[in-house]
Order: sequence, then C-alpha cells, then structure tokens
Amino acid sequence: MTASKTPHADNVLRGPGHPAETNHGEIERPTRAEAEEAVRTLIRWAGDDPLREGLVGTPDRVVRSYEEFFAGYAIDPEEILARTFEETDGYDEMVVLRDIRLESYCEHHMVPIIGKAHVAYLPRQRVVGISKLARLVEAYAKRLQIQEKMTAQIANAIDQVLQPEGVAVVIEAQHQCMTTRGVHKTGVTMVTSRMLGAFRSDPSTRREFLSMIGNPGSRAE
Repeated sequence: MTASKTPHADNVLRGPGHPAETNHGEIERPTRAEAEEAVRTLIRWAGDDPLREGLVGTPDRVVRSYEEFFAGYAIDPEEILARTFEETDGYDEMVVLRDIRLESYCEHHMVPIIGKAHVAYLPRQRVVGISKLARLVEAYAKRLQIQEKMTAQIANAIDQVLQPEGVAVVIEAQHQCMTTRGVHKTGVTMVTSRMLGAFRSDPSTRREFLSMIGNPGSRAE
C-alpha cells in the first residue's frame, strides 16, 4: 500500500476578520502497515509482547479505531453546509440545536474529550438541515483538538458559509487528560463559547440563547 496524502489539519474555515491559517501543504501519511508497526512499538515500550495471544490483533484494531476516531480529517465542513433552504416563509428567529454529543481527542495527550455542543444561528435568508449542524460538530470533533479551537471552528464555519445575522456555539466537556492522568480531578467540566454577529453585539439575543440551553456546566450529564 502506498502512502496517501491528506490536507493539513490547520487548513480550516475561518470567520470574517480571521485570516486563513497557514497551509503547510499536504501531509505524507504512513501506510497502514507502518501504522500497525507503530502500535507494536508502543506495546513493546509499555513493557508487553505484541506477539502474545491477547495482543497480536491489537495493532489492526487500534488502526481501525483511529480511522473512526479521526474521521473528521476526511470531511469538508463547507460541503456539509452547502445545501440550504430558502423557503422559510420569512422565518428569522433563532435556530438552536442543543445537547449535541461530541467525542474528541486532546491533541496534547491523545485521550478523550467527552461532552456536548449547543449551536445556534439567526438566519438571514437561508436555513440548513439540523442534521448538518450535528455533522459539522462531528467533523471538527473527530480530530486532534483543543476545545477552544474546536468551538471557534464550528462557529466560524457556520458564519462563513451561511452568512447569518449571528452565530453562537457553546461546548461543555470533560477532559480525560485531567481525570485519568496529571491532576486526576474528576467531575470538572470545561465550558467554552464563541459568539458572532448579533449574539456578540446584542445582549438580549445572547441571553435568549443562554436561557434556551440552560446554565452550561451546571446540569447533570
């Protein structure tokens, strides 16, 4: 199998006023066989034998898991939002999709970030299918991430493609880099937000959105 190429992760959509991040070109991806050998190396480094019965199939399973965990790199966020609808009978009120479960991976330790996203926008002329908002969240979550960047990416993509009156994104999540290593603090929720357009400039619009999603970080999972 020959090595494949994938666009650099930093080549993402940015909102108005935020210049495109540097495009470092295409990344030369290892072959599947090389990826599996890397897993065997890590098993040996951990102190075990990758050839023993319980581990012999682990490299294949890990690589297949990574294909799922990091599927977002193969998804074009702009394409997700490309199909919109203009027959709304003049609807111009807030569209909110809350409690979108997300599973991401910390780019510093490669351990899970588990939480939920709340996404809202004020349509100008076009609306998008609600499943597309959930898919957009997944496109950015299924990558190596930090929560702050993921929050901004989701909001910026909606703002750039749909060009609504405003966009709001709130993410609340727990990071296993804090719960399973390091400080070992459980029950800690990180909350990040990105407000654009009317959600940033109009306090009443922002309050309405926050009231619709409840008090982030205070509700039981």
